[in-house]
Amino acid sequence: MVLPEIKVSVSFDRNVKKSELFKITSSKTAAELFRKIFNADTFDWQEEVIILCLNNSNKVIGFYKLSKGGITGAIVDPRMIFTIALKCCATSIIVAHNHPSGKLQASEADKTITKKIKEGGEILDIALLDHLILTDESYFSFADEGIL
Repeated sequence: MVLPEIKVSVSFDRNVKKSELFKITSSKTAAELFRKIFNADTFDWQEEVIILCLNNSNKVIGFYKLSKGGITGAIVDPRMIFTIALKCCATSIIVAHNHPSGKLQASEADKTITKKIKEGGEILDIALLDHLILTDESYFSFADEGIL
């Protein structure tokens, strides 16, 4: 019988100093950073989900483009989110996705997955700081709205 070996690795760019890492201070600074990460060419017609991984000083240690979907949805798998967060030793995360429709309202599906991610993070001691919905004109913050 042959068993597949699982290899898990993390690599950090040793040339980047901690003092150079981008610090998240508000939903606004998070939204500004996410806008730089989202694909501008598809932002208005394809939903995408991205996570930021942060250290205990709220500095971004990395981001991961979790999934791309269609016009009205994308897959959000909490297991994948926490696999990435655990691999990079994140103490907190911020999740964001865009709404190509331009609507800044959180759907019931958005609320349900946010709750699921938050609960998973509590078990793993990885805080979900926020979930942002971005449109071409503005953003919606679950934390700012008291939904988180």
